[in-house]
Amino acid sequence: MRLASFEHAGVTTWGVIDGSEAIDVGAVLGAEYPTLRTAIAADATGRISAVLADVPRFSVDDITWLPVIPDPTKILCIGLNYEMHRVETGRDVTGHPAVFTRFADSQIGHKAPIVRPHMSTELDYEGELAIVIGKGGRYISRDQAMDHVAGYSIYNDGSVRDWQRHTIQFTPGKNFPGTGALGPVLVTSDEITDYRELKLETRVNGEVLQSAGLDQLIFSIPVLIEYCSTFTPLNPGDVIATGTPGGVGAKRKPPVWLKPGDKVEIEVSQIGILQNEVEDER
Repeated sequence: MRLASFEHAGVTTWGVIDGSEAIDVGAVLGAEYPTLRTAIAADATGRISAVLADVPRFSVDDITWLPVIPDPTKILCIGLNYEMHRVETGRDVTGHPAVFTRFADSQIGHKAPIVRPHMSTELDYEGELAIVIGKGGRYISRDQAMDHVAGYSIYNDGSVRDWQRHTIQFTPGKNFPGTGALGPVLVTSDEITDYRELKLETRVNGEVLQSAGLDQLIFSIPVLIEYCSTFTPLNPGDVIATGTPGGVGAKRKPPVWLKPGDKVEIEVSQIGILQNEVEDER
């Protein structure tokens, strides 16, 4: 099942994406599950399937895509989780994942503009696989971790590099409004047999700048869930962005900074393409 959050005719809702159609499940089940996050928390896929024949359908051309989970209680981002990216940044090998946080109000959806802030011209792309937690928990063991995954999506962890480098803490450079894209859909975990078989590619104006298999993660998804759930409870709808491969703009010679008019596409096999164009802050 391919789930999404979106707006139609000025109404915020959620539902299923079926090819070129958006099925407005929220129009029928919204009283019980006002957001996709609440539907995930209730493990409502059975209820969703049962009503699909009776809910409104729209062309996807007529919706405004929202971040798949617009209202997560937390977004945890993993840094330096591909060896090529660790090497290009010159960072030391570590025994634990590098974790930082992103705020929900920094997020945008598929086809929404990535905003280059007027404070900087060093806006960078980072294509990533995102996971969404389905069943919450604390101290989740890695051998049970995949049972807690509701599904998979795509993240562009847009980074304002000079602000990221102000100190050793990443937070300022990772939270400018309109820089974190999540979408277009959440593909439920039953449709992806093994995430390690997925391939990720980031393109800017059609040029491939990042390409990697998810089998190249230094810290696997079960390890990330085990580690993160140790220091914080994971809740249904929480997002973990699993890290970006090598090839980021900041480490190219010369650097490749995103500028207004650029089109960024991040494609993950079996999920789709997350597309956003860049514009200057207004």
